[in-house]
Amino acid sequence: MRVVITGGTGLIGQALTQSLANDGHQVVVVSRNPRQSGPLPATVSFQAWDGRSDEGWGAAVDGADAVVNLAGASIAGEGFLPARWTVERKHNILTSRVNAGQAVVEAVKAASKKPGVVIQSSAVGYYGTHPNTKEITEESPAGNDYLADVCKQWEASTAVIEGMGVRRAIIRTGVVLSLDGGALPRQALPYQLFAGGPLGSGKQPYPWIHLVDEVRAIRFLIENPSTSGAYNLSSPNPLTNGEFGKIIGKVMGRPSFMPLPGFAFKAAFGEVTVVVLEGQRAVPKRLLDAGFTFMFPDAEGALRNLYKPEKALATR
Repeated sequence: MRVVITGGTGLIGQALTQSLANDGHQVVVVSRNPRQSGPLPATVSFQAWDGRSDEGWGAAVDGADAVVNLAGASIAGEGFLPARWTVERKHNILTSRVNAGQAVVEAVKAASKKPGVVIQSSAVGYYGTHPNTKEITEESPAGNDYLADVCKQWEASTAVIEGMGVRRAIIRTGVVLSLDGGALPRQALPYQLFAGGPLGSGKQPYPWIHLVDEVRAIRFLIENPSTSGAYNLSSPNPLTNGEFGKIIGKVMGRPSFMPLPGFAFKAAFGEVTVVVLEGQRAVPKRLLDAGFTFMFPDAEGALRNLYKPEKALATR
């Protein structure tokens, strides 16, 4: 296969690129910062872009088996601590996603041989926040808060390609577990310092997915032509923030009884804290119905794989 990945130097993009390359597939990584990736096989090439158009890379879409659109500014910021959502940051979070989607549309429209599928990135934030334990499936309605609006516009940015006869699958991703980036290193730091505990009430839903399963699910959608539409990419066993924290403590051998009050966290970092202080019990109904099997369906197994891989393998 030949796969074009926009935003390919991010956490998910790098892991997907490595997975595809390991199996001998050709990968074109499109990024504003193409030098961020380390050494990769000769089947991987890089194309720089301006984040707004298909100039310089759009030709790679012609005849591609798949385009995976992951591009967009980080929700929580690039630093270790979450960045406040200023007016400027919120504008950049939205426009970076919409512009990337429009660039993909331009490239698909110009291609004489259309790609087999476009995988459009999104997030479980599409559904808004739901403090109760009601399960959220792909049939649940969209929310009406800031992140929900971002996700709606993000998904809509490539919708027109379906009218060009191109299959499109939307991945609504939960919290991706990895030691190389994302939320987990931030969340685990207090536990490493023997000061771990739930954030806020600890009762808020926490939809998560291991990075390995994130990549496997994306490849599953690429490789199965019967799949299309929206899919929740999150574990079939979502937990509350407090339950997840207890498992972090158990796996790391650390206490997990020192909560961080929600008001203090919000006072320090502002509106961005909604990502962890509120949530939604998203479940991957359509992914399971399509026949996908999770390698890490439970949080303890996922965290042991990350923090104690030798013990995790011994128990499998």
